[in-house]
Amino acid sequence: MKNIIIFASGSGTNAENLVNYYSNKEHAMVSHIFTNNPNAKVIERASRLKVPIHIFTKDEMNNGSLLNCIVELKTDLIVLAGFLWLIPENIIKAFPNRIINIHPALLPAYGGKGMYGMKVHESVVSNHEKETGITVHYVNEKYDDGAVILQEKCSVLADDTPNSVAEKIHQLEYKYFPIAVDKIIELL
Repeated sequence: MKNIIIFASGSGTNAENLVNYYSNKEHAMVSHIFTNNPNAKVIERASRLKVPIHIFTKDEMNNGSLLNCIVELKTDLIVLAGFLWLIPENIIKAFPNRIINIHPALLPAYGGKGMYGMKVHESVVSNHEKETGITVHYVNEKYDDGAVILQEKCSVLADDTPNSVAEKIHQLEYKYFPIAVDKIIELL
C-alpha cells in the first residue's frame, strides 16, 4: 500500500476529498496531513476524519527536520492541496517526481507566486477568459512550473463571477484530482 501525505494551508476541501477517496482503497491511503498554518480549517477536517495532523514552521521546513519526519513516515507521495509555500530543494531532491500540486487554472496561465485561490478566479474573470480549469503538475523549485500531469477545462460565461468560477473549479478538482493522484501512484 502506498503512503500519501497531504500538505495544505487553508480550508482543506481537496484534502478531505482525497482522504475520503482513499479511505476504502487497497492500493493507497492518506496517512497524515501537514500544514504550515496553525489556524487552517484543514486541522479541524483532519481531526474529524481521524487523520493525524502535523503543524510545522518555516524553520522546520528549511532545516531538515520536516524532511526527516516525512522520511520516517515512509512517504511514497506528497500531495500539495492548497499549500502556499515553495517546497525547498532538499525535499524535492529526496522525493523526485513524487511531489504533485493542484492549481486552479490552466497553467502556465495564472500561475506563479501569489496566484492562488480567489486571486486566480478574479484575474480569469477580469481578463474575460472564455475558459479556465485545473492543472495537476509535478513540483519543482519554482511556483507552478513542473511538468503537467493532467489538465481539465470548463467554460467561463459572460455572467460568471469569481465565485461562480470558483465553484466550477472546485467541481473539477473534486472529480479529477483523485484520478491524477492515482495516475502517479501507478507509476511508483
